Amino acid sequence: MDYKDYYQILGVPKQATQDEIKRSYRKLARKYHPDVSQETDAEERFKELGEAYEVLKDPEKRAAYDQLGADWKAGQEGFKPPPNWNDDFEFTGGGYTTDTGHSADFSDFFESLFGRRPSNQDYGAGVNSRTRPLRGEDSHAKIHIDLTDAYQGTTRSIALHTTQLDDNQRPKLIERTLNIKIPKGIRKGQSIRLPQQGNPGINGGEAGDLYLEIEFNPHPLYSLDGRDVFLKLPIAPWEAALGAKVKVPTPAGEVEMKIPANTSSGKRLRLKGRGLPSQEPGDFYITLEIVLPSHLSAAEKALYESLQQAAADFNPRASLGEQR
Repeated sequence: MDYKDYYQILGVPKQATQDEIKRSYRKLARKYHPDVSQETDAEERFKELGEAYEVLKDPEKRAAYDQLGADWKAGQEGFKPPPNWNDDFEFTGGGYTTDTGHSADFSDFFESLFGRRPSNQDYGAGVNSRTRPLRGEDSHAKIHIDLTDAYQGTTRSIALHTTQLDDNQRPKLIERTLNIKIPKGIRKGQSIRLPQQGNPGINGGEAGDLYLEIEFNPHPLYSLDGRDVFLKLPIAPWEAALGAKVKVPTPAGEVEMKIPANTSSGKRLRLKGRGLPSQEPGDFYITLEIVLPSHLSAAEKALYESLQQAAADFNPRASLGEQR
């Protein structure tokens, strides 16, 4: 997937005002409109112009696009959005249509940044739309929480970035802070709805809603799959051979677990119902990893040598067909 320089496509500098972007788009759109243009690549150019204008005409998308930085150049291959590049950035909800009202078909590059959504509701349609109250559009943002937040539920303060036009009609970032309640058991990909925290209404209409999509911060111990939680647990060779009772850390506190004797490295054990809480809670899975001491004393080395002699008939690679 190639990076697209939307400023270059529209022939405007990065510092262009919104009016300058609009004028350039209209001029180029007339030139490359497939119904009138004689250019051989008119259809493709017209499509590119529409995509570039969709981003740069919208202060929110334009400010977010600018966050990618100046390191990427038009035509550069192998583009991938930086991880979490648009976290805590607030976008107006709704989908994407061209100026003619038809559903837009945008590139993979566009969808990797802004996704694909259903068509916008026509908030301005109907009789007396200029005077009657109209509800504001919904907005959405992605936020990161800790795993313990989902286990316990909590209230926390978050900062969201959105945009507004300055006196020169250029978008600038602004920040607003909200206190939100994170419900116990919330999962990755679910959304928290904040009523009337979206875009303001028109003519006295109520504001839209704000939807916060949940992502989890990386954890040094645990990984997640839906409601299930996973942990790699180091154990000593003698614990694997003889069995043992060990304490296992979980996001809800320590749990004592029995390791069966003759346990191999990689064996998975399950603590039922110890995953993310819910009416049907997830499970907590422990993968055992046998770990040797980083340094063997002379006495320890002698014990391993004695074990080697005592277990001379044991071949751990017999299943591979390896001969002694």
